[in-house]
Amino acid sequence: MNGSEPLGLLLDQAQDKIALLDEAGRFTYVNGAAERILGFSPEELVGGNAFEYVHPEDREAARGAFDRTITSDGFAEETVEYRHRTADGSWVWLESRMSNLTDDALDGYVVSSRDVTDRVRAERDHAETASHLREIAAVSGDVLWMFDADWTEVLFVNPSYEEIYGGSIEELEEDPQRFLDAIHPDDVPAVEAAMERIAAGASVDMEYRVNPEENYNRWVWVQAEPIEDDGEVVRITGFTKDVTDRRRRERQLVVMDNLLRHNLRNDLNVILGTAELLESSVPESTEHTAVIRRVGEQLLETAEKERDIIDLITGKQECERVELREAVADCVETVRDRYPDASIEVETPEPVAVEGRPELRAAVTELLGNAVRHADGVDPTVSVSLRRTQAGAEVVVRDDHPPIPAVEADVLTGDHGMTDVYHSSGLGFWLVYWSVELSNGSVAVESGPDRGNEIAITLTRVVD
Repeated sequence: MNGSEPLGLLLDQAQDKIALLDEAGRFTYVNGAAERILGFSPEELVGGNAFEYVHPEDREAARGAFDRTITSDGFAEETVEYRHRTADGSWVWLESRMSNLTDDALDGYVVSSRDVTDRVRAERDHAETASHLREIAAVSGDVLWMFDADWTEVLFVNPSYEEIYGGSIEELEEDPQRFLDAIHPDDVPAVEAAMERIAAGASVDMEYRVNPEENYNRWVWVQAEPIEDDGEVVRITGFTKDVTDRRRRERQLVVMDNLLRHNLRNDLNVILGTAELLESSVPESTEHTAVIRRVGEQLLETAEKERDIIDLITGKQECERVELREAVADCVETVRDRYPDASIEVETPEPVAVEGRPELRAAVTELLGNAVRHADGVDPTVSVSLRRTQAGAEVVVRDDHPPIPAVEADVLTGDHGMTDVYHSSGLGFWLVYWSVELSNGSVAVESGPDRGNEIAITLTRVVD
């Protein structure tokens, strides 16, 4: 390069690689940044052909951009990205800007290059991730969707939308409000209110009916989240899951529960009444009628537990704040009323509250009542304790009875499934298990011939 030494020193301090190429593409000058970016000293590059350092897959595009620029009749400028070989044989991505401006003071055409390797890799990683997500979305049975912040533009929706909602993706993209036409008219006001809450920054979890082509007989579960940038909602994303089968099973379960409970109670009352009549009219039948009454009353109690379980499974009640000390005290009082001869020892620390289902009270009552009912002694003694743990809180029911059968213990811990030939003896422990599980807790059972039984309910969602 013809010019002063101070100018060369100044160019050597530039962050970008500055080079001069003659018409053949040979380096006539390279500044000091080449060594920082590529590992080559300027002296190693000057005189060599610049395009021999370009990756073979990118060489034609880079050479073509240079040739078009220098042969243009008028002013021309181009920018091109390509991979450039480094001194250690690896490759870096360069973004080079070149023009056909030159004069006698320059030994060629100026090409300014900067290292964009990190940006290119990030863009390619992003594109690869986006491609994987599109592939997943294309085969997903759930509807995956994204809208802009005010619901006026569909940014993404996968093909499952058409099957579940019954509408056209093309029509939805033309008019994003069209998806409201696919929702049962009675459910639209709740959906519109939810849309406003999401746009204001709240998360939403709801169920509603969709698909007019199927007479709105499809139920969907929707979870939606606002995407915020600096505290402002910029996008809304979520998924929609078809829960029609679950809803149908729940309705069937409730119907069968009502029929069974009504008929069972009526029939058992007839049986118990007949047993009482026999006992009064045939004194020698007392022993047998006592068995009938006992079994009948147990069946009635089982029917009540079955009702609690159906309500627990099919109910939409969310977790709530449960004051464990007060809950345990209520449970103890209930069991003492039922079994006046029982001795129940209580050990509770300072108050502790958890986030759980209200049925936790029924679970503790069941454990205490079960321990009292199965005691060998005349005056059964059972203890219950409540303590804080590092992770949350723990309610422990202890007794000195023979070990709980493994099949029953497995119900409590969730390690047992009901089958035709392998089942537990009642519904009480199932009520305990499901109540605790829906409260995001767990149950542990420790038993032994010399230690009795210890059943611990562990809950982790402690609230202030």
